[in-house]
Parts: sequence; C-alpha cells; structure tokens
Amino acid sequence: MTDIAVRVENLGKLYRIGQIVGYGTLRESLTNAVTAPFRHLRQPRATSHEPSAMSHESNYIWALKDVSFELKRGGAVGIIGRNGSGKTTILKILSRITAPTKGCAEIHGRVGSLLEVGIGFHPELTGRENIYLNGAVLGMKRAEVKLRFDEIVAFSEIEKFLDTPVKRYSSGMYVRLAFAVAAHLEPEVLIVDEVLAVGDTAFQKKCLGKMGDVARGGRTVLFVSHNLGAVQRLCQQTILLEKGRITDFGDSVAVCEKYLHSDIQSSSGMYKFDGGAEHEIQFLRAELLNSQGELTGTFRADESIKFRITYRIVKELSGVSIAINITDPVGSSLWGMSDLDIFPELYEKRRAGTWVYECIAPGNVLRPGTYMVALGAGSGSQYYHHPPLFPFEITTAGYWRKSYHYYGVGGGPLVVPMKAKMPTIVEEVLP
Repeated sequence: MTDIAVRVENLGKLYRIGQIVGYGTLRESLTNAVTAPFRHLRQPRATSHEPSAMSHESNYIWALKDVSFELKRGGAVGIIGRNGSGKTTILKILSRITAPTKGCAEIHGRVGSLLEVGIGFHPELTGRENIYLNGAVLGMKRAEVKLRFDEIVAFSEIEKFLDTPVKRYSSGMYVRLAFAVAAHLEPEVLIVDEVLAVGDTAFQKKCLGKMGDVARGGRTVLFVSHNLGAVQRLCQQTILLEKGRITDFGDSVAVCEKYLHSDIQSSSGMYKFDGGAEHEIQFLRAELLNSQGELTGTFRADESIKFRITYRIVKELSGVSIAINITDPVGSSLWGMSDLDIFPELYEKRRAGTWVYECIAPGNVLRPGTYMVALGAGSGSQYYHHPPLFPFEITTAGYWRKSYHYYGVGGGPLVVPMKAKMPTIVEEVLP
C-alpha cells in the first residue's frame, strides 16, 4: 500500500468570466447546426479543453495553473493565500465537486469534505437522516454509521434538534453537525475549508483538537484558513498559493512568515471583502488610515491608527455588534473592542443598509512589529469571525518617544482604550 495520500500533477483549472449565454430560440439552434461545419473550416481545431486561439484571453481566468505536490499519509497540511488565489478550487477538485481543465489529482482512500455551509446535506431531511446519508455517500454501510452515531451527535451538541429538518438550522448548527459527520466517519483524507469560522470560538477549538487527533491517527488533513495561528498550531507543513500557483511549500511557521511579509509590502491599507452572502451582517471594506488621513499598511510607532469598517446589515436587527481585534502574527489577541461596549444604545433595532464604523488606536502603544486585524460581527446570540485577518506593520520610527506606554508582541493584552465614533448609515459605498 502506497504511503502517498494525495498526488497532484500539473493541475490547472480555467474559468470563463462573465455571464453564460442562456437558451436560444429554435431558429438560432437550427442556424448554428447548419453553419457549424463552415465555422470549423475557418477556425483552427482545438487540441485541448483550453479556449481556442480565436477566443479572447480576457474572457477566461486560470484559477489554478501548473500546481503539483504530494502529501504522505498522516499529518495535517495547511493551504493559505489571499482571496482568489485558488485555495477552494484545489479543494473542490480533490473533493470531486469540479473537474480540472488539465492535469490530474489522485486521492488514495475515502474523502470527507467540509467546504461550504450546506454542501453534502439535503435541506429537507433531518439531522439524523443526513448523518446516514453522508455515510452512504462516503461508501459506509449503515451498521458502520450506526456504530459512530452517538459519537457524532455528542460532538455536534445538537441532540435537541436531531429530528428537525436541517433547513431550519442556523449556520452554526449546520457546521457543527457537518464537521462532526466529516470527522467521525473516518475518511482517509479530511478536507476542511474556512467554513469553521462560522462557529463560535469554543467549537472552533474543539474542531482543531479533533483535526489534530485525526492527523495523529494516521489520516491526512487538508486545512484552508486565514487564521495563521490555527494553521501553525495544527499543520506541520503549509502550501502558499498566489494567483493560482504554488509560491512556497514547507514548514508552516516559515511559510506563514513569508505570506505575512509579502502581504504587508503590497498593502495599501484597503481591504475589500466578498460580503459573505450567508450572513445577516456583511463586511464590505476595511480601511487603515494614518494620522494624516492617508491609506497605508505601515505606521510609525508614535502615530495613531484609524480603522474604518464599512458593512451591510441585510435586514432590520437588534443587538448588532461590530468587533475589531488586534492580534500578534500567530493569532493571539492583544487589543480589541466592540462598538456595542461603548455605545450600549446600539442594542436597539438598526435598519437595513450600509453602515460605517470608525475607531482610533492611539500612538505610543504598540511595539514595532507585525500585527493582524480580525473582524467579528454579531446580532443577539449569533456571532462569527470574518476571514481573512489582514496585516499592518508598526515601524521603529518614533519608538524611542514615551516608550513606557508600549505593549504588543510578547507584552500581553493591552489595557489602553481605543476611541470610537457612533456608527452611521450611508447612502452608497464608493469603489
């Protein structure tokens, strides 16, 4: 039996950009059928699944390009990179959700995948029925699933709702059950995307512990996350993707450091998010501004940092809370605040729309070094962390002044409060 769990060779995935043309009329179909032979005479014959030379290259994008790697059985491997770098595309190909345009991907053994909230579950079936359904999809007999059923339910902590259709579950409940099923039905390869960020902090820790147990048990874990601290704690090796290509693969600490520094060097202080359509509160944009009001990812040690967060409330909600947390490079929390802590009147209902929240971290507080910013949002009992964490850097300029105020990397949590402005609703968000 081979000790290789995953082998990927020259993998490529091509997507067409723009709207797919819909169904045409009968006349158009007949015309196309008659003229097709003549069009082939005028155009060179395609030799692969790639677009022909006559196609406009601007209409296509390589989500992955010439990706190759091998993973041995046992252990956990992280995959990191900016949004759009191809992380989820690799996982979808390995999970057989989508096919590659070129190259091949081999997995030796059973695969358990947790890529998006909702994948793999039938919304009309109950939690109990979906456990057995997932087992059948993984090729397990009913008796095997029954043997682990109590373990799965206990881990998910949703016994009370086990016989409720999953379409009535919250996103957090969905993820709890989905992860419990994926981890406990003993796949040889466990694939987990950033979906765990939907769960609460305690459950995230529980899942990381379980993935560690899976890896130590001789099975392979592929873990995609923007939480570099979690990646370094769980994974011995990490793959760094950039624009669909592997730019580094090796020791997790070294790869994460490289990713952090490359991100800071290209940082303009502006970070845009995809919105997160499954959430009632959607982050749109984060801006970091210096004391002159300029966008930047690099700050003097003695100057203030303004965080301007733009987000959307999808429907009228009570208890909306936006949290900003500054961490060290491995994800340990140093300094944070919630707008609800400062403005308790925000607990009242807030109408749907686009909102802007600003807070200022004073100078002479953070030591020189690299820091990460994590955003969180909640309403009532629902709360989630929003990936990715984005970095900024404090330089040594101004560090010698009033240095007795400094906290930060290696110095423990900060006790100096931030200043904040009441969130305001805006008519539109400029690009």
